[in-house]
Amino acid sequence: MTDLSLLWPATRRDGQQRLAEFVPVAGRDYASKRNYDFGAGGPVNVSRLSPYIRHRLISESEVVTAVLQAHSRIAADKFIQEVCWRTYWKGWLEHRPQIWAHYLDEVAEQRASLRQIGSAAAKIDAAERGDTGIECFDAWTRELIGTGYLHNHVRMWFASIWIFTLKLPWALGADFFMRHLLDGDPASNTLSWRWVAGLHTRGKTYLARADNIAEYTVGRFKPGRNELAAFAAPLSDVPSPCPVPLRAADAVAKGQRVILLVTEEDLSPETWPLIDVDVCGVAIFTPDTTALNWASPVQAFKSGAFVDANQRAAGHWGKPVKAVTSSDQLVGFAEDQGARAIVTTTIPVGFVRPHIDGLATVCGDAGIPLIQVARRWDSLFWPHATAGFFKLKERIPSTLAKLEVTPAERSS
Repeated sequence: MTDLSLLWPATRRDGQQRLAEFVPVAGRDYASKRNYDFGAGGPVNVSRLSPYIRHRLISESEVVTAVLQAHSRIAADKFIQEVCWRTYWKGWLEHRPQIWAHYLDEVAEQRASLRQIGSAAAKIDAAERGDTGIECFDAWTRELIGTGYLHNHVRMWFASIWIFTLKLPWALGADFFMRHLLDGDPASNTLSWRWVAGLHTRGKTYLARADNIAEYTVGRFKPGRNELAAFAAPLSDVPSPCPVPLRAADAVAKGQRVILLVTEEDLSPETWPLIDVDVCGVAIFTPDTTALNWASPVQAFKSGAFVDANQRAAGHWGKPVKAVTSSDQLVGFAEDQGARAIVTTTIPVGFVRPHIDGLATVCGDAGIPLIQVARRWDSLFWPHATAGFFKLKERIPSTLAKLEVTPAERSS
C-alpha cells in the first residue's frame, strides 16, 4: 500500500512546494505531454495540484499567477484552461443546483436497486475491486484505491469503460470516484461523468478507444480489438434545467468583530478577501461525514488538511481556534469571543452547503449572522459558466486582467 502521507502531504506548504516544482514545465512542455499517463511510478508530466486546489490549500489565482510569472499566456494556455475547467464545472453547477440533487437521488435509487438484483451488485463489486478482466481498467482501479489519484485522461477512459463497456450505472461510477479521489469535487466529478455519458453536452459522449489508450499509456496497456465498446450511445435523462441566478455575495462591515468559519471548501483563511475586520477567533467546521463513506485515504487527507488549517490560523491571527461540529458549538464560541458576525467564503453546491445553510439559520436566530464572502476568482468567472466551456474560455484573458494576473514578458 502506498504511503499517502508521503505522496500527498495535506498542507498548504506542500501544495506551494509542489506548485513551485511544477512551474518550470507548465508551459509548452505541459501542453505537449499532458495527455500521457505513465502510471503511479512513472514520470510526473502534470501538476498533481488538484487535491490542494480542491480544498483551496492553494487557490486557482495563486496557481495561475505563479505560472504566468514564468511563462507567457500563450505558452501556458493549455494549463490555464485546465485550471479554468474546474472553475467552469463549479460555476455551471452553481447555476443548476438541481443537477446535484438529481445525482444524489440517482445514487440512492441505484444502490437500492442493487440490493434487489444480485447479479448487478456482483458486477459493481467486481468493478470496484478491479476484477473485471479488463487489464487497464483493473490496474486503474487499484491505482485509485492505492493512491487516491488518477490522471485526468485515465479518468475519462475509466468512466467510458464503466458506462459503455461494462454498462454500469454512471452515477455509481461517479460515487466510486467521489469516495476514493483525494480531489473529489461535487461539481468537477459529477459533471465530468455526465459529460462522458452524453448528459452534459447532449448527444456528445466520450468513447475509450484501444489505440488511444495504447498510445497515451506508451504501450503499457494494449486492449484487444473487441475488448472495449465500439460505440457510445448517449444516455437518456431529464434535460438540464435553465440556469438560475447565482447567490449574491455578502459583505463584512469595516471594523466588525468576527469569527471565521473554515470548511473543507476553503482551508486557507489567511488568504480570504477580508479588509479592515477584527478577527477574534477561528472555528474549524468538521461535521460528521461517516454517512458519506469516504475511503480512509480521503478521510486522512481531509483530517490532515484541517489540522494544517488550524495551525496556520492560530499562527496568523494569534486568536483562539476551535473545532466545531454543530450550530450550538459555533454560536457558543462566537458569543464567548464577543463576535458580531461569523464569516466564511462562498460555499459551493455540494456536501457542505446544507450544513452551512442550517448553521446560518441558527446563527441568525441567535443574532450573529453568518456571512459568505466571495473570492474574486469565483465572482468574476462563475457568471460566464452558464452554457458550454467556450463561453468562459473566451473570457479568460479579460478576467485574468481584472484579477491583475499578468503574463511574463517572454514566449517560453
